[in-house]
Amino acid sequence: MPRIFKLPHFYHSPIISVVKRARREIDVRKRDLSPTLLDFGPVRFKIARHFGFCYGVENAIEIAYQALAENPNKRIFLLSEIIHNPHVNENLRQRGVQFLMDTAGTSLLPFDVLMPDDVVIVPAFGTTLEVEQSLKERGVTLTAYNTTCPFVEKVWRRSEEIGTQDYTVVIHGKRYHEETRATFSHAQASAPVVVVRDLDEARALAKVISGEEDTAFFFKKFADRFSPGFDPAIHLKRIGVVNQTTMLATETEAIADLLREAIRKTYGDAKMSEHFADTKDTLCYATKENQDATLALIADGGDVAVVVGGYNSSNTSHLVELCQQHLPTYFVRNADELISPKQIRHLELGTKTVQITEDWLSQTTEVPESKTPVNVVLTAGASCPDVLLDEVLQKIVGWFPNTRSVEEVLEPYDTFVEDGLAESL
Repeated sequence: MPRIFKLPHFYHSPIISVVKRARREIDVRKRDLSPTLLDFGPVRFKIARHFGFCYGVENAIEIAYQALAENPNKRIFLLSEIIHNPHVNENLRQRGVQFLMDTAGTSLLPFDVLMPDDVVIVPAFGTTLEVEQSLKERGVTLTAYNTTCPFVEKVWRRSEEIGTQDYTVVIHGKRYHEETRATFSHAQASAPVVVVRDLDEARALAKVISGEEDTAFFFKKFADRFSPGFDPAIHLKRIGVVNQTTMLATETEAIADLLREAIRKTYGDAKMSEHFADTKDTLCYATKENQDATLALIADGGDVAVVVGGYNSSNTSHLVELCQQHLPTYFVRNADELISPKQIRHLELGTKTVQITEDWLSQTTEVPESKTPVNVVLTAGASCPDVLLDEVLQKIVGWFPNTRSVEEVLEPYDTFVEDGLAESL
């Protein structure tokens, strides 16, 4: 049986949580990736099979609120955002939790304010060995409420394992993302490390491995992305690829395949195991499930996609990337961003700016009745509470006349409705 986390009731919802519970119980082995269809008549929602809070996020939230409950008279600090969702982080702030750093690692409060009796929570992304040491010197322990995702820790353990076998760790990730900073720190304790952002950078690294490019090229191309003392002439002879768990799993696999081929061409088939470590088991299953479910959602078709999540959420941005290759897609934080059927405020990934788009939905709400229903593709990042999707869905439904009631739409899930509603109260 999967572990059931005790999350605050206000993160559950009377629609989305019911649907998720029903799909879990109907499809225990998770073999059916087809989207859920919620038919409100003039508007229908196609909802991804997998989305929203993953194991690591639920674990982090449970521990954070446990820390609050168990320490009513102590000061409580978070090293940085618990997860990349402003709704969740703001709720913790309102309950008195203070944040020591921002997501870039910039200090918001000096560590000197901490006392040994203070509670310090480690976020789901983990933290660096340097931060751990700095806090240890101040008598602060991080073991009581460490919410580091178990799958991130698995990447760290595998990195250490291959490092002790004289392999270099190649991290597929965003160099200054919190998780990659933490993984880089842990990995370099036992191995040389280099970070590649995407396939283009992997191709550049492959050229260094094969001798097509020299060390000068490496140091210029990968400036600030390798560990101290890195020597490409030595340290690229034996490598293993791990990833920031929120990256596109298919891209990590493609990068590993590309570098494996460069090793094969350089050293031959017979010596592959001497030069390339198998690290497939470090891919995060939840990230891959969400991405596979999004691909199935896209294949099912729709008129417009709405993806909900924090604007600094890496895993959410990759879901947006997948969707926008096939249909108009809008990345929003919450229902407030849906201003009207004519206007939506959303993050444009290409420019990393928040902008307002006109007529995003009004063209579909005003079409002749013969062209309805409008099909809205809906999914969310791994750090997004169900309640935020619920609010987005209900806001859109409110713009359409003569819609079916929630009770009628959820009728196929009658056996799950009572429990789901209880969770949300």
